[in-house]
Amino acid sequence: MYKFTEKLEKMEPYDPIQGEYEIRLDANESFIKTDYESIIQGLKSVDLNRYPDPYAKKLIQTYSDLYGIDKDSVTAGNGSDELISIITACFLQKKDKVLCFSPDFSMYAFYSALYELEVIVAPKRNDLTIDVDGTIDKINSENIKAVLFSNPCNPTSLGLKKDDVIRLIRSVDALVVLDEAYMDFWDERESLLKETDEYNNLIVLRTCSKALGMAALRLGFAVSNRKITEKLRAVKSPYNVNTLTQSVAEYLLGDKKAAAERIELCKASKTELYNGLNALNAPYFEEIYPSVTNFVFIKTSQAKEIFDFLLKKSIAVRCMGNYLRITGGSHEENRAVLDALKEFK
Repeated sequence: MYKFTEKLEKMEPYDPIQGEYEIRLDANESFIKTDYESIIQGLKSVDLNRYPDPYAKKLIQTYSDLYGIDKDSVTAGNGSDELISIITACFLQKKDKVLCFSPDFSMYAFYSALYELEVIVAPKRNDLTIDVDGTIDKINSENIKAVLFSNPCNPTSLGLKKDDVIRLIRSVDALVVLDEAYMDFWDERESLLKETDEYNNLIVLRTCSKALGMAALRLGFAVSNRKITEKLRAVKSPYNVNTLTQSVAEYLLGDKKAAAERIELCKASKTELYNGLNALNAPYFEEIYPSVTNFVFIKTSQAKEIFDFLLKKSIAVRCMGNYLRITGGSHEENRAVLDALKEFK
């Protein structure tokens, strides 16, 4: 009788919030919709009977122009998830040690475990920040081959300063996978996107799902030095980014002004939500963390009760143990959340 492998026995499907809700602030998506005219413009040159460009050359050139980086340092992926999967599968070997943090994006540990790496989870400090010196010591003393983390962090909404990230990279021989999915909402001066060629052990991940509002397209990028980029392009699936995604994203990313406006609107939305949550002076909120992302992270022992209460009002947020994560939405959505929380007892 066929039996699953041990690793498959332990696996469960990813379980996002199911159902229809009037307000969705649970997935850190942009609340700004793309007009259909933009999508139609991006599809005009698509030939559905042909395979996609395997290297997404035009798309990568457009993306590189948007951020002012070398196109030869960029690899396109079917979302950042695919790139994380490729990196953990191909840049490491079975039973290699990989360091992740808690709390952080769960897919780093998921893919590492899937490819039978030894996952070491380092808890963050009580204030949810990373102990950089302790991390460096741990990587070097325990022969850890890679470290993966988000900066700014999902879910904590906090950022690790650039100097600290550089100190970590320069102090270890391990591969450092730096996920900057939320960097657009913080400060590009804190980013290492334009400096990847200076390090032989750094991969920076970026996504189009958040600030750029293309979650439905499933598009992400890995940026690194040319040697790592060459290997990434060698091991990825040949036609991993479909032509529809390439064409629409190329059109949207080519409008620098619109991209910048989207980011500013999302930042303003988060600020409105953050200020509104603080103004509630709610006794059930133990801490509202100072966010540099497009969402707000809240510590509360009543997280599950608040989560369920909001769902009954057709408002979906994310519950994570004793924490809530609420994405900034439109003005009307933010107001609906704040009004609902005023009613919570």
